[in-house]
Amino acid sequence: MASSPCGNSNFDSGLEIKTRSVEQTLIPLVSQITTLINHKDKPKKSERTLAAIHRVGQAVSVAVGRFVAVGEAIATENQELKDEMGQACFEARRAGDAIAQLTDVGSALPSQSDARVTVFSDRTGMVKAARLLLSSVTKVLVLADRIVIKQIITSRNKVLVTLDHLERVSTFQEFVQIFSQFGNEMVEFAHLTGDRQNDLKDEKKKARMAAARAVLEKCTMMLLTASKTCLRHPDCESARINKDAVFHRMRCALEQVIEIVTEARSCGENKSLPASIYDGIRDFKSSVECLRENLYFSSPQSVGSQLEVLVERTEDFTDSAYTSHEQRQAILGLCQLARQDTQQLVHAWVEAQSAHAKEATEDMEVAILKTCQSVNDLRRELHKVAVGRASDLLKVHGEQLPLRALKAAGGEGNLEAVAEYSRTLTEQKEQLVETCRLLCHVSGSEPLEITCIHAEETFHVIGPQIISAAQTLALHPSSKIAKENLEVFCEAWESQLCDMALLLREINDVFEGRRGDKRPYLSLPRPGKHSLTNLKTAKAVKLDAEEQTSMAKLGLELRLLSSDVDTEVEKWEEQEHDIVRQSQSLASMAYNMHLFTRGEGLLKTTLDLFHQAEVLSEEGLQLCSSLRTFSTQLVDEEKSLVVTETEKLMALCQQLLMGAKTPVQGKTATFQKVDSSIQTTRGILTVVLSLLPFCNKLNRKYKSERSSLGSPQDWRERQDASTPVKEEGALNSKSSNGFGVKSLEQHMAGLNLLESK
Repeated sequence: MASSPCGNSNFDSGLEIKTRSVEQTLIPLVSQITTLINHKDKPKKSERTLAAIHRVGQAVSVAVGRFVAVGEAIATENQELKDEMGQACFEARRAGDAIAQLTDVGSALPSQSDARVTVFSDRTGMVKAARLLLSSVTKVLVLADRIVIKQIITSRNKVLVTLDHLERVSTFQEFVQIFSQFGNEMVEFAHLTGDRQNDLKDEKKKARMAAARAVLEKCTMMLLTASKTCLRHPDCESARINKDAVFHRMRCALEQVIEIVTEARSCGENKSLPASIYDGIRDFKSSVECLRENLYFSSPQSVGSQLEVLVERTEDFTDSAYTSHEQRQAILGLCQLARQDTQQLVHAWVEAQSAHAKEATEDMEVAILKTCQSVNDLRRELHKVAVGRASDLLKVHGEQLPLRALKAAGGEGNLEAVAEYSRTLTEQKEQLVETCRLLCHVSGSEPLEITCIHAEETFHVIGPQIISAAQTLALHPSSKIAKENLEVFCEAWESQLCDMALLLREINDVFEGRRGDKRPYLSLPRPGKHSLTNLKTAKAVKLDAEEQTSMAKLGLELRLLSSDVDTEVEKWEEQEHDIVRQSQSLASMAYNMHLFTRGEGLLKTTLDLFHQAEVLSEEGLQLCSSLRTFSTQLVDEEKSLVVTETEKLMALCQQLLMGAKTPVQGKTATFQKVDSSIQTTRGILTVVLSLLPFCNKLNRKYKSERSSLGSPQDWRERQDASTPVKEEGALNSKSSNGFGVKSLEQHMAGLNLLESK
């Protein structure tokens, strides 16, 4: 960094910002500094302009002072970073003082002979001071972020030590004692990693973190029952195999979390994603479309080779034993069509190069369009095949016939039947694994590819674990713990099928161009009592690992129901309808409650959950009011049905409100209140989900009748009346999404440009 009026600095202005919390903290500062630097340099400056510049400069200085005080407090609590943090805080304070001095222009107007150095006389000095300030503040934030990483590593290490103890226990008493400690440590780890996951800017890392945390969440309950089964039947080989697989998977997931937060390159980061057909089509189309700008950037042979690599990847579809003859022929036909169109493009391309053309000829333009269209058609067909197969499998496996048969055969002690149904389950597992691989090809984004790979690995691992648990039960058919253990693994399989259904929906959303916005979560530490190291003091009541696991299934149902509600409201033509708006709000709050069951999201304590339940119940009562109003236009059976369901909804909302407001004491009572709140919320969403499609159908019906009965004049008046609303919505949408602040990299580039001038 160049020298500045406030001294030299060794800090790197190009520090990479990896989390949203650091970025969001810097944005206001960047905005204020940009205001100072980009002021219009007019010969005459009004008192108002001078006062504004002085005010902004002083605001920056005061904000930096407060920020530095926080940084110094963090340094005091973390001695290993004291020197680095102290130096960064010193540089930030000095830069803030320099900016305050340069913007002290209050007396510049009356006296033109004033020789003081200000922002007007030393613009380069202001730019240098601004760069130093941003660099040092970013350094402080990155150092603070390092503390979060240290907390996660420390938490992981505690979990690993306890995990080792759990694996070696030989008595139930010792196991219960250590597992209680393990549960508390896992809850702390879940909170830390959940905050970190939501704070990451890189969507690929976020998806990997989510996958690792999902493994830990599901394995915690498996570890409990598998260990208990092994303790009860210490000489049973299948019980030992079952238990060892769970411990191994947990250690791998813990290691993956640390690789992500520390950006280690041991195995996870080096392991690149498998080449997907979606990526191949995207790259191929990019190469083809670039020919419009430059005929000579690539060779015809390289484009042809790109297509052949792409066609080779479709063999995962065409070579599959589960692909129908018609689907295989359709894929092969589209591959051949893409080859023909590419050959025509190459022919036109070579002719254009021979004629020394400077841009794409008309023949080339036609060939480019046809080639892109043919690969788009190929992508559409592959998407249809993969999604169709996944949907069919989910319908078939929804009945859970092999799992039921394994439970029954194990309970009867029938080893032959267990072996037979194990083969059936293994075949289903292979179908699901292959389908996840096909979905990965058409997922449309790296995060979804990672989720597909996670699903594939989960089915691959849990299948054999279910079989070993069933074998244990068959050997000890009277064992309650062996039966419970098999039940837990079967529930994990069912849970993964539910996750696959959600994954399927997300892949369809991407394919159709629909993307949901996610709220940002921040994870920077704060000094003193609000530090993450003292996280427990901020919690009203924590659920232990076993309680959180039992909540997970209910939470998953909330997630599925809220997703179904979102899907139903999308089908309404009138998106501003009160029923639509209030249903969306209920679904959003229910999703927050789902995140609570996973130790994620904004609801950190049981008090947060109960407050959310109150708000949700009040919104539900508002929906009841809207439904009653809507029912006034209905007649006979239609009205009766809507009114009946509305009364059910009202009763559930009142039950939730009363339950949320009822005070309880003690951990058991609190847990029961949490369970009751989530179950009642599930009931509310179930009723809403049954009402939405019916009300939508009736709304379209009566709207159509009104339209057909109304005059053309009435129609025009309705159209005119609706126009301002749409414009207002568009403006609101624009203002909410267009933040108006450029990326930090653009700001830094602007500062460099000003300095060079």
